[in-house]
Amino acid sequence: MDDVKQLVTDIKNGNLKPIYFLMGEEPYYIDRISDFIEENVLAEEERGFNQMVLYGRDITIDDIVSNAKRYPMMAEYQVVIVKEAQDLSRTIEKLVDYAKNPQPSTVLVINYKYKTIDKRKTLYKTLKTTGVIYESKKLYENQVADWIRRVLASQKYSIEPKAAQMLVEFLGTDLSKINNELEKLKIILPNGSQITPEHIEENIGISKDFNNFELRKAIGERDVMKAHRIVKYFADNPKDNPMVVTVSLLFNFFSQLLHYHGLKDKSPRNVASALKINPYFVNEYVAAARNYPMRQVSRVVATLRDFDVKSKGVGAYAVPQGDLLKELLVKILA
Repeated sequence: MDDVKQLVTDIKNGNLKPIYFLMGEEPYYIDRISDFIEENVLAEEERGFNQMVLYGRDITIDDIVSNAKRYPMMAEYQVVIVKEAQDLSRTIEKLVDYAKNPQPSTVLVINYKYKTIDKRKTLYKTLKTTGVIYESKKLYENQVADWIRRVLASQKYSIEPKAAQMLVEFLGTDLSKINNELEKLKIILPNGSQITPEHIEENIGISKDFNNFELRKAIGERDVMKAHRIVKYFADNPKDNPMVVTVSLLFNFFSQLLHYHGLKDKSPRNVASALKINPYFVNEYVAAARNYPMRQVSRVVATLRDFDVKSKGVGAYAVPQGDLLKELLVKILA
Protein backbone atom coordinates (compact mmCIF):
# COMPACT_ATOMS: atom_id res chain seq x y z
CA MET A 1 0.00 0.00 0.00
CA ASP A 2 2.89 2.38 0.78
CA ASP A 3 4.44 1.53 -2.61
CA VAL A 4 1.19 2.50 -4.31
CA LYS A 5 1.02 5.81 -2.43
CA GLN A 6 4.58 6.65 -3.47
CA LEU A 7 3.90 5.71 -7.07
CA VAL A 8 0.78 7.88 -7.16
CA THR A 9 2.64 10.76 -5.52
CA ASP A 10 5.39 10.58 -8.15
CA ILE A 11 2.81 10.67 -10.95
CA LYS A 12 1.03 13.64 -9.35
CA ASN A 13 4.36 15.46 -9.17
CA GLY A 14 5.02 14.86 -12.87
CA ASN A 15 7.76 12.30 -12.25
CA LEU A 16 6.59 10.00 -15.02
CA LYS A 17 8.26 6.84 -16.29
CA PRO A 18 7.96 5.64 -19.89
CA ILE A 19 6.71 2.17 -18.87
CA TYR A 20 4.57 0.99 -15.96
CA PHE A 21 4.45 -2.80 -15.83
CA LEU A 22 1.76 -3.72 -13.30
CA MET A 23 1.61 -7.42 -12.49
CA GLY A 24 0.59 -9.87 -9.80
CA GLU A 25 -2.14 -12.03 -8.32
CA GLU A 26 -4.17 -9.20 -6.73
CA PRO A 27 -5.85 -7.10 -9.46
CA TYR A 28 -7.17 -4.38 -7.14
CA TYR A 29 -4.06 -2.18 -7.06
CA ILE A 30 -3.26 -2.88 -10.71
CA ASP A 31 -6.62 -1.41 -11.62
CA ARG A 32 -6.24 1.50 -9.20
CA ILE A 33 -2.83 2.56 -10.56
CA SER A 34 -3.87 2.10 -14.19
CA ASP A 35 -7.09 4.08 -13.67
CA PHE A 36 -5.17 6.85 -11.91
CA ILE A 37 -2.78 7.20 -14.87
CA GLU A 38 -5.69 7.10 -17.31
CA GLU A 39 -7.52 9.88 -15.46
CA ASN A 40 -4.66 12.16 -14.43
CA VAL A 41 -1.66 12.18 -16.77
CA LEU A 42 -3.37 13.99 -19.64
CA ALA A 43 -5.81 16.88 -19.51
CA GLU A 44 -9.29 16.00 -20.70
CA GLU A 45 -8.87 17.89 -23.97
CA GLU A 46 -5.63 16.02 -24.74
CA ARG A 47 -7.03 12.51 -24.35
CA GLY A 48 -8.93 12.30 -27.65
CA PHE A 49 -5.77 12.20 -29.75
CA ASN A 50 -3.21 11.05 -27.20
CA GLN A 51 -4.74 8.31 -25.07
CA MET A 52 -5.69 4.82 -26.17
CA VAL A 53 -6.72 1.61 -24.45
CA LEU A 54 -5.75 -1.73 -26.01
CA TYR A 55 -6.70 -5.27 -24.95
CA GLY A 56 -4.26 -8.16 -24.88
CA ARG A 57 -6.62 -10.63 -26.54
CA ASP A 58 -6.98 -8.38 -29.62
CA ILE A 59 -3.38 -7.30 -30.27
CA THR A 60 0.23 -8.41 -30.59
CA ILE A 61 3.42 -7.08 -29.05
CA ASP A 62 4.16 -5.42 -32.41
CA ASP A 63 0.86 -3.54 -32.14
CA ILE A 64 1.83 -2.27 -28.69
CA VAL A 65 5.24 -1.14 -29.88
CA SER A 66 3.93 0.62 -33.00
CA ASN A 67 1.39 2.55 -30.92
CA ALA A 68 3.95 3.37 -28.22
CA LYS A 69 6.38 4.79 -30.80
CA ARG A 70 3.89 7.38 -32.06
CA TYR A 71 4.44 11.00 -31.10
CA PRO A 72 1.83 12.93 -29.13
CA MET A 73 -0.30 15.52 -30.88
CA MET A 74 -0.31 18.96 -29.27
CA ALA A 75 0.59 17.49 -25.89
CA GLU A 76 3.73 16.60 -23.96
CA TYR A 77 2.80 12.95 -23.58
CA GLN A 78 0.66 10.23 -25.03
CA VAL A 79 -0.70 7.41 -22.85
CA VAL A 80 -1.06 3.83 -24.10
CA ILE A 81 -2.80 1.43 -21.72
CA VAL A 82 -2.78 -2.32 -22.37
CA LYS A 83 -5.44 -4.14 -20.35
CA GLU A 84 -5.55 -7.92 -19.86
CA ALA A 85 -1.94 -8.11 -21.04
CA GLN A 86 -1.63 -11.55 -19.43
CA ASP A 87 -3.25 -12.84 -22.61
CA LEU A 88 0.10 -12.07 -24.24
CA SER A 89 2.12 -14.16 -21.77
CA ARG A 90 3.58 -16.41 -24.47
CA THR A 91 5.08 -13.48 -26.36
CA ILE A 92 5.56 -10.84 -23.65
CA GLU A 93 9.37 -11.20 -23.73
CA LYS A 94 9.29 -9.66 -27.23
CA LEU A 95 8.63 -6.34 -25.50
CA VAL A 96 12.26 -6.29 -24.36
CA ASP A 97 13.60 -4.39 -27.40
CA TYR A 98 11.16 -1.53 -26.82
CA ALA A 99 11.84 -1.62 -23.07
CA LYS A 100 15.56 -1.08 -23.75
CA ASN A 101 14.81 2.13 -25.64
CA PRO A 102 11.30 3.38 -24.80
CA GLN A 103 9.77 6.46 -26.36
CA PRO A 104 10.26 9.21 -23.73
CA SER A 105 7.05 11.02 -24.73
CA THR A 106 4.91 7.88 -24.24
CA VAL A 107 3.56 6.54 -20.95
CA LEU A 108 3.00 2.84 -21.61
CA VAL A 109 0.93 1.02 -18.98
CA ILE A 110 0.86 -2.79 -19.05
CA ASN A 111 -1.81 -4.48 -16.89
CA TYR A 112 -0.55 -8.04 -16.44
CA LYS A 113 -3.01 -9.55 -13.96
CA TYR A 114 -3.02 -12.78 -11.97
CA LYS A 115 0.55 -13.73 -12.85
CA THR A 116 4.08 -12.33 -13.03
CA ILE A 117 6.82 -12.34 -15.62
CA ASP A 118 9.96 -14.40 -15.07
CA LYS A 119 12.30 -12.29 -12.92
CA ARG A 120 15.32 -14.16 -14.27
CA LYS A 121 14.74 -13.03 -17.83
CA THR A 122 15.88 -9.94 -19.70
CA LEU A 123 12.51 -8.17 -19.85
CA TYR A 124 12.16 -7.99 -16.07
CA LYS A 125 15.73 -6.77 -15.61
CA THR A 126 15.32 -4.17 -18.37
CA LEU A 127 12.02 -2.85 -17.00
CA LYS A 128 13.60 -2.41 -13.58
CA THR A 129 16.07 -0.04 -15.22
CA THR A 130 13.97 1.90 -17.71
CA GLY A 131 10.50 1.85 -16.16
CA VAL A 132 8.50 0.82 -13.10
CA ILE A 133 7.56 -2.73 -12.17
CA TYR A 134 4.85 -3.02 -9.55
CA GLU A 135 3.97 -6.47 -8.22
CA SER A 136 0.58 -6.68 -6.53
CA LYS A 137 0.68 -9.62 -4.13
CA LYS A 138 -2.47 -11.26 -2.81
CA LEU A 139 -3.09 -10.64 0.87
CA TYR A 140 -3.41 -13.50 3.30
CA GLU A 141 -6.81 -13.71 4.98
CA ASN A 142 -5.38 -12.59 8.32
CA GLN A 143 -4.09 -9.39 6.67
CA VAL A 144 -7.34 -8.26 5.05
CA ALA A 145 -9.09 -6.87 8.14
CA ASP A 146 -6.11 -4.61 8.81
CA TRP A 147 -6.14 -3.55 5.14
CA ILE A 148 -9.81 -2.57 5.50
CA ARG A 149 -9.00 -0.53 8.60
CA ARG A 150 -6.12 1.30 6.92
CA VAL A 151 -8.07 2.05 3.74
CA LEU A 152 -10.96 3.48 5.76
CA ALA A 153 -8.64 5.45 8.04
CA SER A 154 -7.10 7.16 4.99
CA GLN A 155 -10.63 8.27 4.05
CA LYS A 156 -11.56 9.50 7.58
CA TYR A 157 -13.67 6.45 8.48
CA SER A 158 -13.17 3.71 11.05
CA ILE A 159 -14.58 0.23 11.51
CA GLU A 160 -15.24 -2.04 14.47
CA PRO A 161 -13.08 -5.20 14.45
CA LYS A 162 -16.14 -7.46 14.32
CA ALA A 163 -17.52 -5.56 11.32
CA ALA A 164 -14.20 -5.92 9.47
CA GLN A 165 -14.12 -9.63 10.27
CA MET A 166 -17.66 -10.05 8.95
CA LEU A 167 -16.59 -8.56 5.61
CA VAL A 168 -13.55 -10.83 5.39
CA GLU A 169 -15.52 -13.97 6.20
CA PHE A 170 -18.28 -13.10 3.72
CA LEU A 171 -16.16 -11.71 0.85
CA GLY A 172 -12.82 -13.48 1.39
CA THR A 173 -9.62 -11.83 0.16
CA ASP A 174 -11.03 -10.20 -2.98
CA LEU A 175 -10.07 -6.58 -2.37
CA SER A 176 -12.13 -5.29 -5.29
CA LYS A 177 -15.33 -6.83 -3.89
CA ILE A 178 -14.55 -5.53 -0.41
CA ASN A 179 -13.82 -2.05 -1.74
CA ASN A 180 -17.11 -2.02 -3.67
CA GLU A 181 -19.02 -2.75 -0.47
CA LEU A 182 -17.05 -0.09 1.43
CA GLU A 183 -17.90 2.45 -1.27
CA LYS A 184 -21.60 1.68 -0.79
CA LEU A 185 -21.27 2.25 2.96
CA LYS A 186 -19.43 5.55 2.44
CA ILE A 187 -22.30 6.83 0.30
CA ILE A 188 -24.72 6.14 3.15
CA LEU A 189 -22.59 7.12 6.16
CA PRO A 190 -21.26 10.63 6.81
CA ASN A 191 -17.52 11.27 6.80
CA GLY A 192 -15.92 10.35 10.11
CA SER A 193 -18.38 7.54 10.88
CA GLN A 194 -17.45 4.26 12.49
CA ILE A 195 -18.77 1.26 10.56
CA THR A 196 -20.50 -1.22 12.86
CA PRO A 197 -21.82 -4.78 12.46
CA GLU A 198 -25.30 -3.27 12.29
CA HIS A 199 -24.27 -1.17 9.27
CA ILE A 200 -22.90 -4.31 7.59
CA GLU A 201 -26.09 -6.24 8.26
CA GLU A 202 -28.47 -3.49 7.17
CA ASN A 203 -26.65 -2.40 4.02
CA ILE A 204 -24.70 -5.42 2.79
CA GLY A 205 -26.95 -8.23 3.94
CA ILE A 206 -24.50 -10.13 6.15
CA SER A 207 -26.19 -11.24 9.35
CA LYS A 208 -24.42 -9.90 12.44
CA ASP A 209 -25.75 -12.78 14.56
CA PHE A 210 -25.66 -15.73 12.16
CA ASN A 211 -22.22 -15.85 10.59
CA ASN A 212 -19.02 -17.86 10.88
CA PHE A 213 -17.50 -15.32 13.25
CA GLU A 214 -20.36 -15.78 15.73
CA LEU A 215 -20.31 -19.56 15.28
CA ARG A 216 -16.60 -19.68 16.04
CA LYS A 217 -17.11 -17.54 19.12
CA ALA A 218 -20.04 -19.66 20.36
CA ILE A 219 -18.04 -22.86 19.91
CA GLY A 220 -15.04 -21.34 21.67
CA GLU A 221 -17.23 -20.35 24.61
CA ARG A 222 -19.07 -23.69 24.53
CA ASP A 223 -22.33 -21.83 24.17
CA VAL A 224 -24.17 -24.92 22.94
CA MET A 225 -27.57 -23.33 22.34
CA LYS A 226 -26.17 -20.39 20.37
CA ALA A 227 -23.93 -22.65 18.27
CA HIS A 228 -26.85 -24.93 17.40
CA ARG A 229 -29.04 -21.93 16.45
CA ILE A 230 -26.36 -20.66 14.06
CA VAL A 231 -25.80 -24.10 12.52
CA LYS A 232 -29.55 -24.51 11.99
CA TYR A 233 -29.59 -21.11 10.25
CA PHE A 234 -26.69 -22.24 8.04
CA ALA A 235 -28.50 -25.50 7.24
CA ASP A 236 -31.63 -23.55 6.25
CA ASN A 237 -29.59 -21.12 4.11
CA PRO A 238 -26.88 -23.30 2.51
CA LYS A 239 -26.25 -21.06 -0.52
CA ASP A 240 -25.25 -18.13 1.69
CA ASN A 241 -23.32 -20.31 4.13
CA PRO A 242 -21.44 -23.07 2.28
CA MET A 243 -20.15 -25.75 4.61
CA VAL A 244 -16.72 -25.86 2.98
CA VAL A 245 -16.13 -22.24 4.07
CA THR A 246 -17.33 -22.87 7.62
CA VAL A 247 -15.13 -25.95 8.01
CA SER A 248 -12.12 -24.07 6.65
CA LEU A 249 -12.58 -21.18 9.08
CA LEU A 250 -13.10 -23.51 12.05
CA PHE A 251 -10.01 -25.47 11.05
CA ASN A 252 -7.95 -22.27 11.00
CA PHE A 253 -9.36 -21.28 14.41
CA PHE A 254 -8.53 -24.59 16.11
CA SER A 255 -5.11 -24.70 14.41
CA GLN A 256 -4.40 -21.28 15.90
CA LEU A 257 -5.71 -22.52 19.25
CA LEU A 258 -3.24 -25.40 19.08
CA HIS A 259 -0.51 -22.83 18.45
CA TYR A 260 -1.76 -20.79 21.42
CA HIS A 261 -1.44 -23.77 23.75
CA GLY A 262 2.18 -24.14 22.68
CA LEU A 263 3.12 -20.52 23.43
CA LYS A 264 5.32 -19.89 26.45
CA ASP A 265 4.52 -16.17 26.44
CA LYS A 266 0.75 -15.80 26.57
CA SER A 267 0.69 -12.03 27.04
CA PRO A 268 -1.97 -10.37 24.83
CA ARG A 269 0.64 -8.62 22.68
CA ASN A 270 2.62 -11.80 22.02
CA VAL A 271 -0.53 -13.84 21.34
CA ALA A 272 -1.74 -11.30 18.78
CA SER A 273 1.68 -11.28 17.12
CA ALA A 274 2.20 -15.05 17.15
CA LEU A 275 -1.29 -15.92 15.90
CA LYS A 276 -1.39 -12.94 13.50
CA ILE A 277 -4.75 -11.75 14.83
CA ASN A 278 -6.20 -8.41 15.85
CA PRO A 279 -5.58 -7.81 19.60
CA TYR A 280 -9.35 -7.32 19.91
CA PHE A 281 -9.82 -11.09 19.43
CA VAL A 282 -7.17 -12.31 21.90
CA ASN A 283 -9.68 -12.83 24.71
CA GLU A 284 -11.68 -15.12 22.42
CA TYR A 285 -8.65 -17.44 22.17
CA VAL A 286 -7.97 -17.24 25.90
CA ALA A 287 -11.55 -18.33 26.65
CA ALA A 288 -11.47 -21.10 24.04
CA ALA A 289 -8.17 -22.42 25.42
CA ARG A 290 -9.80 -22.84 28.85
CA ASN A 291 -12.65 -24.80 27.28
CA TYR A 292 -10.50 -26.92 24.96
CA PRO A 293 -7.29 -28.40 26.42
CA MET A 294 -4.52 -29.18 23.93
CA ARG A 295 -5.44 -32.86 23.59
CA GLN A 296 -9.04 -31.96 22.80
CA VAL A 297 -7.96 -29.31 20.30
CA SER A 298 -5.88 -31.96 18.51
CA ARG A 299 -8.95 -34.21 18.36
CA VAL A 300 -11.09 -31.38 16.94
CA VAL A 301 -8.49 -30.57 14.29
CA ALA A 302 -8.49 -34.23 13.18
CA THR A 303 -12.32 -34.20 13.09
CA LEU A 304 -12.33 -31.05 10.98
CA ARG A 305 -9.90 -32.63 8.50
CA ASP A 306 -12.31 -35.55 8.13
CA PHE A 307 -15.35 -33.31 7.64
CA ASP A 308 -13.45 -31.08 5.21
CA VAL A 309 -13.18 -34.09 2.92
CA LYS A 310 -16.85 -34.96 3.46
CA SER A 311 -17.94 -31.35 2.78
CA LYS A 312 -16.35 -31.68 -0.64
CA GLY A 313 -18.47 -34.74 -1.43
CA VAL A 314 -15.99 -37.50 -0.66
CA GLY A 315 -17.64 -40.37 1.23
CA ALA A 316 -20.81 -38.44 2.06
CA TYR A 317 -22.72 -38.24 -1.19
CA ALA A 318 -26.19 -38.89 0.24
CA VAL A 319 -25.89 -36.67 3.32
CA PRO A 320 -27.13 -33.06 3.03
CA GLN A 321 -24.45 -30.56 4.00
CA GLY A 322 -26.72 -29.08 6.69
CA ASP A 323 -26.91 -32.49 8.39
CA LEU A 324 -23.14 -32.90 8.07
CA LEU A 325 -22.63 -29.54 9.74
CA LYS A 326 -24.94 -30.49 12.62
CA GLU A 327 -23.02 -33.75 13.05
CA LEU A 328 -19.72 -31.86 13.02
CA LEU A 329 -20.94 -29.49 15.75
CA VAL A 330 -21.94 -32.39 17.98
CA LYS A 331 -18.50 -33.97 17.57
CA ILE A 332 -16.70 -30.68 18.34
CA LEU A 333 -18.75 -30.02 21.45
CA ALA A 334 -18.60 -33.63 22.70
